[in-house]
Amino acid sequence: MKMKKLMALLLSAVMVVGMFAGCGSKTDDAAKDDAAAADDTEDAADEGGETASAEGGSVYYLNFKPEADQAWQDLAATYTEQTGVQVKVVTAASGEYENTLTAEMGKSSAPTLFQCGNQQSLATWGDYCLDLSDTDVYKEMTTDDFNLKGENGEVYAIGYCYEAFGLITNKALLKEAGYEVSDITDFESLKSVVEDITARKDELGFSAFTSAGLDGSSSWRFSGHLANMPLYYEFRDDNVTSQPAEITGAYLDNFKNIWDLYVNNATVEVNALPTATGDMSEDEFGKGQAVFFQNGTWEYANLTGEEKGYKMNPEDLTMIPIYCGVEGEENSALACGTENCWAVNSKASEADIQATLDFVKWVVTSDEGTTMMAEQFGPIPFKNAKESENVFFTAANDLIANGNYVVTWAFNYTPNVDEWRAAVVSTLQDYTCNGGSWDNVVTAFVNGWATQYANQ
Repeated sequence: MKMKKLMALLLSAVMVVGMFAGCGSKTDDAAKDDAAAADDTEDAADEGGETASAEGGSVYYLNFKPEADQAWQDLAATYTEQTGVQVKVVTAASGEYENTLTAEMGKSSAPTLFQCGNQQSLATWGDYCLDLSDTDVYKEMTTDDFNLKGENGEVYAIGYCYEAFGLITNKALLKEAGYEVSDITDFESLKSVVEDITARKDELGFSAFTSAGLDGSSSWRFSGHLANMPLYYEFRDDNVTSQPAEITGAYLDNFKNIWDLYVNNATVEVNALPTATGDMSEDEFGKGQAVFFQNGTWEYANLTGEEKGYKMNPEDLTMIPIYCGVEGEENSALACGTENCWAVNSKASEADIQATLDFVKWVVTSDEGTTMMAEQFGPIPFKNAKESENVFFTAANDLIANGNYVVTWAFNYTPNVDEWRAAVVSTLQDYTCNGGSWDNVVTAFVNGWATQYANQ
């Protein structure tokens, strides 16, 4: 089924409001090295060194997605080779984008292109966001529905891709264990398959789940994406359409269901989880050590490409919903939405602004740019978008086409997202590794939400 159909179907179902939520697995140390290199460049500029064409301006992109770092670096180099315009890409560490953006915006050579993920972020960075409504890149868009706007209709940030997350599944390993994807339709059937694989893991040579690491490079998957499940169902019941001041935690028993299943049927023991990283989890799946890997469509290029050496067969891969025991969940689709919106720094020089606008237009219109976007991000809302080979989007598309309901990104409403998530991760770790009470996790969810809403 065409990827464009997925976009059309999602437009009617996905909540538009977004919060920053890192979707990547690049290690913090590597990302900090990128930032350190950027600091060196900034210092050189401050001392009079040139980092870009003085006449034509330059581009500095602060990238939000660690897993796409190399793709952006390569594309930037191609653009510079073709045009002579310098494009610098710096990638923030997982979960550190807001802090990195704050630090970089305070420098004399600040990012000219950055991520602004939701209305709350717009409240913080709106003064730095150029109105894009009369720009060439905006005129290339096929929909306005995922863009972030000001009170008078200014287009301050444009949504450049759509994503989905769920349980990435190795169909070949699942078949070795004696099952098909069609055998898994809800939490009970998932639990049955998973626990059978665990009972035979020595015989089979693989585990059910990859490690549910609580290191900062991995924990966002659970304090953000997995937390979306109880939030989504609560907000659906209560018809929530804007950020609520309080939550009830009505579905936190369901969150516990799936979390316990993860950690008790994984590649590592629970005492290893505090230091288990996102890269580690990806590596376990890429090397065939586990059947299931909670992550998103952005992992397709890493798993099937040559860069990391996994080179998995796309035909062996699919994505299924995260089931957690909610009534009617057999009719659910994947969790779909976007938090990826470009903003152009209005405080940059005119030459740098124009260079940045030229660059992003080239990204969404050129063969090189649209090919990279299709490979890394799947469907993009631009006229020259290429069809994506990403099988995870195919799975999302098929589920929606079959009439399944989209699990929208309720976590986008999270107030003071970094602080709220940190408390959830801390209590989750205590519960999992130290025998702590689940009640503390509930408190971090519910009371923490109200506290951070008030602080916000």
